[in-house]
Amino acid sequence: MSSGLSYHVEAYHQWKNTLIREIAHYQSWLRTNQLNSDDLELKLQRCAQLLHEDNLTIAFVGEFSRGKTELINALFFAEFGQRMLPSQAGRTTMCPTELFYDRDGGSYLKLLPIETRSEEKSLADYKRSQEHWVYYPLDMSTPESMRESLDQVARTRTVSFEEARRLGFELGSLERDPSHPGMAIIPAWRHALISLENPMLQQGLRILDTPGLNALGSEPELTVSMIPNAHAVIFMLGADTGVTASDMEIWTNHIFTEHSDHRAGRFAVLNKIDVLWDDIQGEEHTNKAIAKVQAKTADQLGLKTEEVLLLSAKQALVGRIKGDEQKLRSSRLDDLEALLTDRILGQKERLITHNVVNDVLGMLQTSQAILQSRYSTYQEKLEEYESKGVSADFLRELTDKTQDDYNFYYKKLFTLRSSRRLMKSQAMILNNLVNLEHFESHAKKTRDELINSWTTIGMGRAMAGFFHAIENDISNLNHEARLAQKMVGSIYQRYANDARSSHLRPTPFTITKQIRELEGLKMRADKFRRNPRTLVSEQTVVVKRFFTVIVSEARRLYEEIHKETDRWPQEALLPILQHTIEQKQLLEHQIRRLKDLAKTAKDTRSQVKRIVSMMEEINQEIQEAEQIQRKLRRPAPQMLTQKVVSLPGMQR
Repeated sequence: MSSGLSYHVEAYHQWKNTLIREIAHYQSWLRTNQLNSDDLELKLQRCAQLLHEDNLTIAFVGEFSRGKTELINALFFAEFGQRMLPSQAGRTTMCPTELFYDRDGGSYLKLLPIETRSEEKSLADYKRSQEHWVYYPLDMSTPESMRESLDQVARTRTVSFEEARRLGFELGSLERDPSHPGMAIIPAWRHALISLENPMLQQGLRILDTPGLNALGSEPELTVSMIPNAHAVIFMLGADTGVTASDMEIWTNHIFTEHSDHRAGRFAVLNKIDVLWDDIQGEEHTNKAIAKVQAKTADQLGLKTEEVLLLSAKQALVGRIKGDEQKLRSSRLDDLEALLTDRILGQKERLITHNVVNDVLGMLQTSQAILQSRYSTYQEKLEEYESKGVSADFLRELTDKTQDDYNFYYKKLFTLRSSRRLMKSQAMILNNLVNLEHFESHAKKTRDELINSWTTIGMGRAMAGFFHAIENDISNLNHEARLAQKMVGSIYQRYANDARSSHLRPTPFTITKQIRELEGLKMRADKFRRNPRTLVSEQTVVVKRFFTVIVSEARRLYEEIHKETDRWPQEALLPILQHTIEQKQLLEHQIRRLKDLAKTAKDTRSQVKRIVSMMEEINQEIQEAEQIQRKLRRPAPQMLTQKVVSLPGMQR
């Protein structure tokens, strides 16, 4: 049974592919017209790379036994005719599980043993290497053997309380092994990676399936980086239980937080609505009960009513597997798919339009304006001489005018190159302020202070000092960046007098997102520092957990800021540099053409004919650029859907 979500994800992917093709088309067009430059090529390559690497991460979060895995089975695995991920009653998904598609690796399951928690390495570190992971190939043609492999994510181990403590588990939240007194049951794996040749996953969709509160508390990277950095969160609740105390703890501590990304939204799903169905009192009574639960849940979580959905994951899976339209409709899975399409894909489309499409359109506009200016110059001269009668001085005067324009832009380019050298000096200053060696120095100092501290107060002071050092680096960076942006603004101001370049604007320097995430990380570090578990833990355990999670995430954000200090100085002057280089190169090319024309065309008629031919060539290139522009401006699938108006009499 086809999925509406699958259709829209495919449309989103096709739209991105169109953008990638048109960026390549524009690069080819620039080379054809000898308007390309190394800076422009690099910028366009970055834009294409952003589209190639774009993915959409949706995290399914909630207490155990809320139906997260059952819903994932309904959305992504119904085609196999059975439950592929273990989702029976009780605790099933015992470790955080990521579903995606690895184009290089194909279909597989990789599992990270729980013992790696004793090492001072983050999940991100482990993901960068093949070592330590247990690998299972997945054969898509044999669902039964594939399901047996995927059952591994539910595996557990029985260990002593001491071993569980050493691995960072809170004993109060662990199940005791009834057949082994004094022993606790823990997950066998720390993390699972599942790569599948699923149409939606192949289009860049990435799913994060999380265990319940116990594992959220014991795998800090989930709450410090993975869930906060997801584009959207689906919070699973039980329609039979409503919002419990443990549900609210997850919501307030890990999802509904000020510093989480979640740009595409946070949504709640009340699963198991079949328990609200009342065959005796009828559909109207059932719908009132459902609406009441929906309104109450929205009020408790601080969401809009439409951001709380009710569905039955079990009915959805059965309906999809058996092709039962009635069950599928009553499951209300379509409502969730519509929400995912509307809100989450729509937000991703807006981000790509803002971050990539508008950049490329700005560059293309500059290129078009330059060609249009050349065409207008020829047209003006032709009209002038046709009204006066073509003289022998026609080509000489046109060549002289073109040469004057060339000299003007040549001088501009010479000045701009001096400005670029200034920007390189500024780049070195910015880079030095957030040099990664600075970060490692802060981390080493913090480690030494933590190890040598004899009190929890001293350890807390060391952790706070770590963030203070980073904030100081960023404060100095922002100060220098403001000075650099003033310098860039004055460079643009000097060119504002030229009407042909007055539309150009400098690229801004922005690290707002990283600063916001660092603020959130600092708050989570404060909670970690004040947590009773931290206060009673051994010093070596506290140091290890702080560095494995908090410092690793801070390093990632610091690296992102450092990359921005590399990128921005290269691109700040690009709009005006592109305009000047393209003008100079086009004029250079046209001077050669005019001089060649003077040598080969012997009479005025043939000269005018050749000029007209040159104008036609320019016009063809303008039309080709307009075609690229039209395709780049074509609305994204969700924007297009929202513009469709149903006319009277239309067939549905």
